[in-house]
Amino acid sequence: MKPTDIKPPFTAETAAAKVKAAENAWNTRDPERVAQAYTIDSEWRNRSEFLAGRHEIVAFLKRKWETELDYKLRKELWAYNENRIAVRFEYEWHDHSGTWFRSYGNEMWEFADDGLMRRRYASINDLQITESERRIF
Repeated sequence: MKPTDIKPPFTAETAAAKVKAAENAWNTRDPERVAQAYTIDSEWRNRSEFLAGRHEIVAFLKRKWETELDYKLRKELWAYNENRIAVRFEYEWHDHSGTWFRSYGNEMWEFADDGLMRRRYASINDLQITESERRIF
C-alpha cells in the first residue's frame, strides 16, 4: 500500500498503516518516490533545515542519502487524530569513514484531504554506535 492510498480522517488502523507505508517508502532511499507522498507545497522542518515544496524535499533527500550510507529506518505510531499523526523513529547509518550512528527522533505530520502530507516537523538526535551495536538490518 502506498502512503497516498490512506487518507484522513485516521483510525488506529489507518494511522498505523500510514506509518508503515512511510517507513517502507523511506527505506527505498529513492528521493523521487518519497517526495510523491508530500503536497507540492509541503512544509518541512528537519533538524535545523526548513524546506518548502517537493523540489526542496528531493534535493534534501539526495544530500541526506549521499552522506547517511546504508540507511535503515524504523517508525512507530505514537498518536493520531483526524488529519495528524505523531511518530517516534530511529534509524541507523554510517558515514564515509565507516563510523556508525543511530539517529532518534519524533515527527509531527499533518495531511491534506487527499492523503498527501502537507507538513512534517522532525526533531532528531544522533548517537555514535559501534557496528556491533546495530539493531536495525
